[in-house]
Amino acid sequence: MSFPPQQGYPGHFPQAPQTGVQPGAPQGYPGHFPQAPGQHAQPGVQPGHGAPQPNATRIIDTTGTYEGCQYRIDHRDSNSLLAVRLQPGYEIKAKPGSMVAMDPTVKLKGKLKFSFKKLVTGGEMAESHFTGPGEILIAPEIWGDIVPIKLDGSTAWSVGRHSFLAATPEIVKSTKAQSFGKALFSGEGLFVHQMSGRGILFVQSLGAVVQRNLGPGEQWIVDNGHLVAWSAKYTVERVDAGGFISASHTDEGLVCRFTGPGTVYIQTRNPETLTAWIAEQLPSNNA
Repeated sequence: MSFPPQQGYPGHFPQAPQTGVQPGAPQGYPGHFPQAPGQHAQPGVQPGHGAPQPNATRIIDTTGTYEGCQYRIDHRDSNSLLAVRLQPGYEIKAKPGSMVAMDPTVKLKGKLKFSFKKLVTGGEMAESHFTGPGEILIAPEIWGDIVPIKLDGSTAWSVGRHSFLAATPEIVKSTKAQSFGKALFSGEGLFVHQMSGRGILFVQSLGAVVQRNLGPGEQWIVDNGHLVAWSAKYTVERVDAGGFISASHTDEGLVCRFTGPGTVYIQTRNPETLTAWIAEQLPSNNA
């Protein structure tokens, strides 16, 4: 199976280099990958090599290669689709049920990872493993975006419980317990996924994804319902905003104050707000 040429993409995947993460690539930052034709970095952002620019939002690169695979993300920001071409013997793991289509040469196996912690927290106890050669299409279960995050092995990332989509084989996913206060107010429950190792992590969102790079000591305040993934430290605070930026059902907003250095990915839509809006549209609630 192959893709027909599409605007802004070459229509085929290049041969993947047999190397790991390219030297000099900044940790947890996808800017080192080549940009898709027609995409340009925004002012104040250095494309390609170099450290992330603080206090800057950039266009996220959506094509790249890593070891035995090449990937491309199409149809952003609401109907994103991840296409991954695997070389013979190379594997990628993904969220169960995320496969849309694949070449008949791709082998699919489901792996059960049982632990008492996952049983208690409701975490995913299964992963789908795809082994090449061939191409596979992967998509979230909801409308939204997909972005790649590069991990270099030195920095762990936190990912929202519902934000993991796929990863290369050396990425390790574990369940990390938050403090009691963060568990109550971060919008991510008592546990979040902690991602470590080297490789490419693909996360999904509700709505589009915004990436913010924080310099040392720089802060950014995020509504708790919009978190996707982050490498910066954070604290949870109450903001008396009359419900304006609140994801809770009270007038005291609960937000996360991130402090750099690090990178934060957020989603432009809040699942709780969307759920409440849908409930309001139901005929039973309008009677």
